[in-house]
Amino acid sequence: MDAKAVMIAAVLVVQPLALAAQEPRGPQGGAGTVTLTRTDYDRLLDLAGRRPPGPDNPPVPAALTRAEIRVRVNGTIARASMQVDGEVFRNGTVKVPLLKGATLLDARTADRPLPVIADGDTHVALLSGPSTFTATLDVGSPVTMAPGRGSFTLPVPPAGSATATIDVPGDQTDVHISAGLVLRRASANGRTTIDATLDPGTATQVWWSTHDSVPTVAARDVRLLTDVKTLVSIGEADVRLVTLLDVTVVQGEPSQIDVRIPSGYEVSSVSGASLDRTETQGDRIALFVSNAAQRRHQFLISLERQSAAGSFKMETGFPAVPSAQRETGEAAVEGVGTLEVTSPSEIPGLRRMDVREVDPALVSAARQSLLSAFRYQRTGDAPPLLALDVRRFPDAGVLAAVAERAVATTLLTSEGRALTEVTLWIRNRAQPFLKVALPSGASMLSVEVAGAPAKPVEGRDGTRVPLLRPGFRPDGPYAVTFVYLHAGTPFGKKGDMQMTLPKMDLPVSVVEWELFVPDRFRADRFDGNVLAANLVEEPSTAMAQTGSAGASAGGAYQPSALPGQIIGRIVDQTGMALPGATIVAEGAGQRRTAVTDVSGTYVMSQVPSGPIAVTSRLQGFNAVRRSLVYDQRPRQVDFVMQVGALSETVTVNAEAPVIDTRTNEAGQTFRTRDEIRPAQKAARQENEPSMNVQNLQRRASGVLPVRMEVPRAGSSHRFVKPLVIDEETVVTFRYKRR
Repeated sequence: MDAKAVMIAAVLVVQPLALAAQEPRGPQGGAGTVTLTRTDYDRLLDLAGRRPPGPDNPPVPAALTRAEIRVRVNGTIARASMQVDGEVFRNGTVKVPLLKGATLLDARTADRPLPVIADGDTHVALLSGPSTFTATLDVGSPVTMAPGRGSFTLPVPPAGSATATIDVPGDQTDVHISAGLVLRRASANGRTTIDATLDPGTATQVWWSTHDSVPTVAARDVRLLTDVKTLVSIGEADVRLVTLLDVTVVQGEPSQIDVRIPSGYEVSSVSGASLDRTETQGDRIALFVSNAAQRRHQFLISLERQSAAGSFKMETGFPAVPSAQRETGEAAVEGVGTLEVTSPSEIPGLRRMDVREVDPALVSAARQSLLSAFRYQRTGDAPPLLALDVRRFPDAGVLAAVAERAVATTLLTSEGRALTEVTLWIRNRAQPFLKVALPSGASMLSVEVAGAPAKPVEGRDGTRVPLLRPGFRPDGPYAVTFVYLHAGTPFGKKGDMQMTLPKMDLPVSVVEWELFVPDRFRADRFDGNVLAANLVEEPSTAMAQTGSAGASAGGAYQPSALPGQIIGRIVDQTGMALPGATIVAEGAGQRRTAVTDVSGTYVMSQVPSGPIAVTSRLQGFNAVRRSLVYDQRPRQVDFVMQVGALSETVTVNAEAPVIDTRTNEAGQTFRTRDEIRPAQKAARQENEPSMNVQNLQRRASGVLPVRMEVPRAGSSHRFVKPLVIDEETVVTFRYKRR
């Protein structure tokens, strides 16, 4: 070999050795170990941590889906052939319950015997799965025979649905089942067949009448007592009878009860817990009962007929059971709309009764107040006839709510902005909201209903103020207050201005409006649809004379209380009445409350005996508290409230006077508002702002969510508008800068 060949061989040997020396090699284990890279080792750990999913076992091992049963009664044995379909869900051999409490004659599946074992009183089949199966079972049941009646017990497999065809001897035999629904009846060749759906898994009692005796003889053996309660409803163009028929079986087992229908009526509905079906036969309706052995049945029958519109004379009978040995009844009359119902003083067979004695079942069925009621006992084949003279009157609308008084206070600023507070004393029967049409550009700031804050609802046609709330159903007048802000036209050096109160959707007896103008301007030449307050008697006086419980016909304030009552009057420091004030009496672990009316008067009843504390509260005034020992004699507790902070309370230790009812009856008089008013007017200038203005100024400064320069000095102008019905109250005036 030459030198060149030797050199090439050396290079080929050295190069693989060099490459092998450059490749990194991990540590090698001993014999019997395997060396892996870190990547392969992590992958093996991840595969080892994964658990294979467990088998999805069905919730139940097997289920029966459908059962078809055919039963034929021969002699004293009822033989049933049942075809049961089902499915086995689990692997292996599974126990499938088939029947409970039955005499099993044979069991097979797919023309081969079905292995069945007894587990207590349940027959259980042994089947392999998963697979579907169909089993045929032959079952025998003994027939119990009694005079006029045959019966047997039919076991039902616990399948999803169970239907049965039952064949019994006898033509036109009345067959019944205790649990399930009969779908079809047929008779042919001296046998009766019914198709029915059964309650799966529940043994069903099957019985039928054997007609061993003549039907007329069986009918004579049946004795019934009936009680018929009928509600006569006179509608706009029809008359309806709702009859509660109570049947008591004294003797026999009637499967059918015949009811005679009054002339001219049609049956609209019949219901009852034991009613199987009904058949109308001329002027009678046959009621078939599901259990002839039941001793008492109740049915509700509704009848109706057309009647003349307007006023008319009517005569009506009542449903009756002709086969009843004794039948008593009640009849009550109600009418829809405004009508007057009269009847002759003496009606043969009927006796008048007080509507308060009517059976509660009839009262609950009535939709209107009962007008008259009668009681009778049927002596002949037909019940007595009720003759009525019905006179109908046109319906008239009734106000749902009315405001006895409205007091409005408006503060005007130099920028032309107007802050207005409106307080209404409302008598409300059923009106849930008060619709307020605010002036254009005005916004609602706050709402209070009976002293509690409320949230108004904005709508397209105005703002709705809630008048009622859950748990608040007043039986007397209560105060509703709302405050709104109106950005109007700014004042100039001089000019004309118009102010408007919102339109409200309830009538207001009288509106009192106080308009406060800043002292920088002089206002005159007032006009509009209002009257100046100095031209008419002060509305508060008229309200006290006509609307207040504590005012007499002449306007004098005359307290009159009964034992257990405390009455009084709340006024401010000027002697003016404070309506809407809350009076609370606490003592002996009890609490009584009252609210003053428009004349500032309150009456508190059922006051407990012993030491009590009586407190008067009104927003913007200091609360006043008075302590006394009450002994159930009538007391008069009056309060004079001072303007102050809400948290301040003034305690008065003077004893409340005892009211001498005998002196009141003798004619003793008290100081009247007419006596107080001249002194007040003498001490107050014509345009001096009232307490309403001061209260609104205080609320605008620290309570209401509004930023505006509230005028502190100025003049007030008072106006009155009586009987405001769905209209705006408008005041126009001319102003000039001072």
